[in-house]
Amino acid sequence: MKLLIIGKTGQLGSMLVKDAESRHDVFAPSKKDLDITDTESFIEKVKYFLPDVVINTAAFHNVLLCETEERNAFMLNCIAVKNMAEISNKFNSWFFSFSTDYVFDGKKREPYIESDIPSPLQIYGLSKLAGEYAALAYSNKSIIIRTCGLYGLEGASSKGGNFVDNRIKESKKKTVIEISNDQTVSPTYAGDLSRGVLQLIEHPAKRSGIFHMVNEGYCTWYEFTKEIFRILDIDVEVVPVDRKGRTGNMKRPLFSALKNEKAAKLGITLPGWREGLFSYLNYNCNSRI
Repeated sequence: MKLLIIGKTGQLGSMLVKDAESRHDVFAPSKKDLDITDTESFIEKVKYFLPDVVINTAAFHNVLLCETEERNAFMLNCIAVKNMAEISNKFNSWFFSFSTDYVFDGKKREPYIESDIPSPLQIYGLSKLAGEYAALAYSNKSIIIRTCGLYGLEGASSKGGNFVDNRIKESKKKTVIEISNDQTVSPTYAGDLSRGVLQLIEHPAKRSGIFHMVNEGYCTWYEFTKEIFRILDIDVEVVPVDRKGRTGNMKRPLFSALKNEKAAKLGITLPGWREGLFSYLNYNCNSRI
């Protein structure tokens, strides 16, 4: 199968390229070679490679910046996604793109399934939700994968690194660390997500629509941090802090764990969040256990 992977230097894109190369024909242009807001450039790449599947992992991920850079957020998370889906459809290519738990407001207080009605609280979630609708409206071969609390080997450049690595760095400088205990999430290792995505791509019964893919279970960021330090045997005091889901005026959902309902019916499941964390720490040479 021919896969065009966009965002090869990101947390998920880098893992998808690594995992897919041994079993598929992969074309992964750099950001310099393919700007997803440049429609003509995207058309050229699709014409050149004629992919069976286009996988878009690029996005405007910085939640706080989205509040002040609304135009960029919608250009990258919605307009570009709509254009790529429409073009992919014209070339009869499947189009995979990724969304977020932030399309929900967190009021359900239990894991969200794919059919739950979204209600984003901030520009980031709104722009990602708009991208979901656009992709599904402009292609009958679009699959949107919502995930949550993603962390991977390449870090998250727009956020200054991923959550796990940043907590480990912080533990080397402090003896007491304050961590949010008000948000409940499903932290997801990009390596596990990558393997699940490839299973879905290869599944003969896949259908256009929305899928949730996260490491099973859920926890608060405080509980997640405690588990990081437990696995690595780091002796640091972790203090739970209730920020009520706010960073300044920007709201985050208090409970945004997701449930993998549709993928599970196809036999595709991800390990539990503790297993995912252990795998990441064991794989990452900078934090080997």
